[in-house]
Amino acid sequence: MKWLRFVHQGRAGFGAVEGSAVRRYSGELFDAPLASDELIALDAISWLPPCQPGKLIGLWNNFRAAALKNGWDQPAEPLYFLKSPGCVIGHRQAIAVPAAYDGRVAYEGELALVIGRLARAVSVSDAAAHIFGYACANDVTALALLNRDPSFAQWTRAKSFDGFGAFGPVIDSGFDPAAAGASLRTLVDGRERQNYLLADMFFSPAQIVSALSQDMTLLPGDVILCGTSLGVLPMKPGSTVEVVIDGLGTLANTYG
Repeated sequence: MKWLRFVHQGRAGFGAVEGSAVRRYSGELFDAPLASDELIALDAISWLPPCQPGKLIGLWNNFRAAALKNGWDQPAEPLYFLKSPGCVIGHRQAIAVPAAYDGRVAYEGELALVIGRLARAVSVSDAAAHIFGYACANDVTALALLNRDPSFAQWTRAKSFDGFGAFGPVIDSGFDPAAAGASLRTLVDGRERQNYLLADMFFSPAQIVSALSQDMTLLPGDVILCGTSLGVLPMKPGSTVEVVIDGLGTLANTYG
């Protein structure tokens, strides 16, 4: 099923896609939600992030092609950082130009996974059962901030401005990132800038969930960004970025 959150006629809600409409549900998304009789046309809603995560975690150096080009060694374990949950936005919501930063801002098209069950010290073989589904994501980064202070790499600050955590448009509980040929493309104003296979990951989604759950308890709704590959470039204000994963959807946001 493809789950989303939305606003319709001033009323927020969540539901599942049925053709060109969404069926409204009640209850909790991660705890046996109940279907209603209400169907709403998708072109009549305003999109929200498909869930509001308590934690937003991103991976670095998780794709072989990028590591090879940049001369990075294969990591022994997933390398990750935290983004503020407050940076999250949904499909068609604008990525704000930071008021307190005037340097380069880059897009990073990524696969996001969403936790559906509490995960604490789970094995790789059990980890898949804790993944609720997948979404498209844009891990936006203020490039100049990362290493501006040579004594302290500012990963969290560089990736946590309002709007720097775009994901959606839906969480697809049936998507299989291990399917043959599964790939991600990033388009900037219609021009392809990224095109890479999801199978090129060093660590699979199950391996990522297992490893992170050894360090911290993952809760329903937490979102993990699986890293990006080649083609990351700065955006200009006014640019529209689309992250496209065939079989999953297209996340579109305008910068500025």
